[in-house]
Amino acid sequence: MRRLDGLSIILLFIAVGALAGCDFAGDDTPVVDAPQGDRLYVANQGAATVAVIDMTTNTLVETVALTDYGFSENAKPHHVAVEPDGSAWYVSLIGDDAVAKFSRAHELLGTAAIETPGMLAVHPTRDLLVAGRSMSAVNPPSSLGLIRRSDMTVTEVPVVFPRPHALTVDPAGAYVHTASLAENRVMTVDLDTEDVTVTRLDGPTEVFVQFAAVPDRAELLVSGQLTRQMTVFDVSDPAAPSPVATIPVGRQPWHPVVTPDGARLYVGNKEDDSVSVIDVAAREVVATITGVGLAEPHGSAVRPDGRYVYISNNNQDGTYTPQGDNPEAGTVVVIDTETNAIAKVLEVGTNPTGIGARQP
Repeated sequence: MRRLDGLSIILLFIAVGALAGCDFAGDDTPVVDAPQGDRLYVANQGAATVAVIDMTTNTLVETVALTDYGFSENAKPHHVAVEPDGSAWYVSLIGDDAVAKFSRAHELLGTAAIETPGMLAVHPTRDLLVAGRSMSAVNPPSSLGLIRRSDMTVTEVPVVFPRPHALTVDPAGAYVHTASLAENRVMTVDLDTEDVTVTRLDGPTEVFVQFAAVPDRAELLVSGQLTRQMTVFDVSDPAAPSPVATIPVGRQPWHPVVTPDGARLYVGNKEDDSVSVIDVAAREVVATITGVGLAEPHGSAVRPDGRYVYISNNNQDGTYTPQGDNPEAGTVVVIDTETNAIAKVLEVGTNPTGIGARQP
């Protein structure tokens, strides 16, 4: 097990100690009520806006213009994370080198300065938000940002490889996992002991995009953009992830999400305009979803009760023809997990990327 150098340990110790709307396709599909009025937040990277979807009715209810809060027209919102109780949400702004925190009522609560932030992960119990680096950054820092959610102060923690992108906090909250876009390496940080483990995988470069955890099975899956597969890690010992299997999917798998019961994983295949549905226990694809609205799938989220999965679609190549006022609109496709049918297609802003809802 590798350990951080002295300066890195001090930085990590300080941080962790202190951190102790248009409806088109499928409108005749019944919508099942969601608990607690949950919201889905969609980062429209090409529009400097965030679309807000009511997951009770699966409708677009509001679009938050980031320029109204002093951010630039080139803010490039990329990914969203939500407080466990839904009381606040966070968005990474690539173009403005910041992570912004908003209340559920969209009051700006604070900002954290961090260069080219990408994926975000909320710690389940600690006052901690972890930020990785954007895939579009030319030469991003080899570090993670540890952000204290209560006051948005930041500590940078070095990463031992370039271009950290895939990011998650393990369900028990003791570890942070990140993976490289440039190398087949995964780094795990123990938040209590500062121990660091680096797992190296053989074979062609994967370009790891994002993780999805399966807590009841002690498994962690990560999408490989270039290898067209999900790699399964055994995390029975979460300090030392061990690759145990691969699952072929479509071309350019992007953000995966696991249903709350741990039974199914959904991942959009950007180059195939499709979604692969994986039986987690069997480690095989059991369905491939295609249809109107799936146009360069990117982000993913699941409603906390597990009934619907949401997939954002960039639609930068014009595969989908918008029917509303924005000729460059992307979409959020709503998938009924009981049937794997597309229940709705919601038009949002230009180039929607990462999306987020509170974790079940």
